Amino acid sequence: MFDSFDQFAGTETYIASDDLMASVNVAVSLARPLLVRGEPGTGKTLLAENVAAALKLPLLRWHVKSTTKAKDGLYVYDTVARLHDSRFGGGDVKDIAAYIKLGPLGQALDASSRVVLLIDEIDKADIEFPNDLLLELDAMRFRIDETGREVAAVERPVVIITSNNEKELPDAFLRRCVFHYIEFPNRELMSRIVRVHHPEVTSAVLDNALEIFYGLRSTPRLRKRPSTSELIDWICALRKAGVDLSRVGGGIPFLGTLLKNEHDVELIGKRAKA
Repeated sequence: MFDSFDQFAGTETYIASDDLMASVNVAVSLARPLLVRGEPGTGKTLLAENVAAALKLPLLRWHVKSTTKAKDGLYVYDTVARLHDSRFGGGDVKDIAAYIKLGPLGQALDASSRVVLLIDEIDKADIEFPNDLLLELDAMRFRIDETGREVAAVERPVVIITSNNEKELPDAFLRRCVFHYIEFPNRELMSRIVRVHHPEVTSAVLDNALEIFYGLRSTPRLRKRPSTSELIDWICALRKAGVDLSRVGGGIPFLGTLLKNEHDVELIGKRAKA
């Protein structure tokens, strides 16, 4: 279906659904950014790490914050360092290029060969942030205004963008992406995921853990349902404490590993007593 270079089939430590693998391969083949949405803890960020590992490519990370500007990903002109050197010496202040530091997107476009670029949690930034990246993601080039240098990709990077759906992204941006929503794993897929991290866990313990886990997720009025990463941490805590979950008669050990606020803990506590 795709060139062998473009094939992503998960890794030993990352179990991906068939739909997710297909989306990755389509995005790589079309050289389009892959926009990934899903619940927190469903492996969106880990996807980029494992795509890079599977394709044997370097990984660059751009973790977006509320204060992040699009230009930060391209380059930063360090005027403070240049002013310092002009006052106290220590550099050729006439060489402006020496004070230009490429950001993660700039590094990806300046790389001598193909890389994977993770733009993590793009929806944390201002609403205009995605629109400000349209030209660069389309053309895969940009110009450094202070020096006139144009940076253009030798090979288009594999761009993976994650979103927690905290705000809607502009239509113009969405049109340029391959989109995939990571569905929460069903019990069969979750069993495979857990066994990657805890290969020695017994079937009885795993079955009981999944029964409790999915029972919690289905509880009405729960504010934050436990995620995959929390299930893996919970089983790790049980194993380190020597708790045999298959013999637990009542209550949930280390509940704070699964639930993250007092409302949910109190809600589950009341239901257990009822």
